[in-house]
Amino acid sequence: MNQQNLQILLQRLQEQAARALVGQSSTIELLLVALIVRGHVLLEGPPGTAKTLIAKTLARLVNAQFGRIQFTPDLMPSDVVGTTVFDLQSNQFNLQRGPIFTQILLADEINRAPAKTQAALLEAMEERQVTIEGDTQTLPEPFIVIATQNPIEMDGTYPLPEAQLDRFLFKILVDYLPRKAETEVLRRYHRGFNANNLDALNLKPVLRPEHLAQIRKIVQQVRVEDGVLSYISAITHATRSGAELAHGASTRAGVALLLASKALAALRGRDYVSPDDIKMLVAPTLRHRVYLRPEAEIEGLNADAVFQRLLSQLEVPR
Repeated sequence: MNQQNLQILLQRLQEQAARALVGQSSTIELLLVALIVRGHVLLEGPPGTAKTLIAKTLARLVNAQFGRIQFTPDLMPSDVVGTTVFDLQSNQFNLQRGPIFTQILLADEINRAPAKTQAALLEAMEERQVTIEGDTQTLPEPFIVIATQNPIEMDGTYPLPEAQLDRFLFKILVDYLPRKAETEVLRRYHRGFNANNLDALNLKPVLRPEHLAQIRKIVQQVRVEDGVLSYISAITHATRSGAELAHGASTRAGVALLLASKALAALRGRDYVSPDDIKMLVAPTLRHRVYLRPEAEIEGLNADAVFQRLLSQLEVPR
């Protein structure tokens, strides 16, 4: 397998995904990048914008185990990771694994769970393991969390801790579809499409989890010139000194931007990272890792607008 094969793989993945999804090709591309670099993804959008369908479709196309947890204010850590149960017949405790033991986990409405449950999820996201009554259990490979949250309804929600937000590789905004694309969705449902019956679409897996190791070796060989490395560093440092931002991007954010750009370059058939790769990934990689000053919010700015300003002021490497 080489860069050209990866480009074909991405095209096939997007073609198969288009049988279930409308207007989500860039989201699928970013999710594949996340899968390759072992990154977690936060999907933010109003209800009814296909966030759950996106996660289900990806799992089918990469032939991965899929699990879903509906996060609620009364969700306990044991509901996520599992617990030990005493068996009267064998007279011993047996481990009952929770739904987190999967390969692609949909954490639906993640910001509704309390702090203890978020802490259990944070261990899984960072260490790829969970602790059940003092016993450490390793999670399957690959393991990525695709979390969703609704930016409209705030009742009964808990703000995600900064440390947990920093563990997400991307925050992808899933907005309402353009009118033409939404008409196509209506047309599909009119013809009998059912989002809860993906079997009827006969989606064909494009790759298998065991192929990811080979893909990662190709991504590791993607060249990154010193000028591009300095460009990434200049971007993260600019977020820490910008007048509009109260809190800038961490060093982990710069590493995430580097690794994601290498995977994106490989998927697009190149063996080198270009500044355009960096520019495309700045917003999804950094928007959840920075905080605007109140005066910037009053002006109507958001993180993406601030990034555009910063990028326009930085010299682009040749």
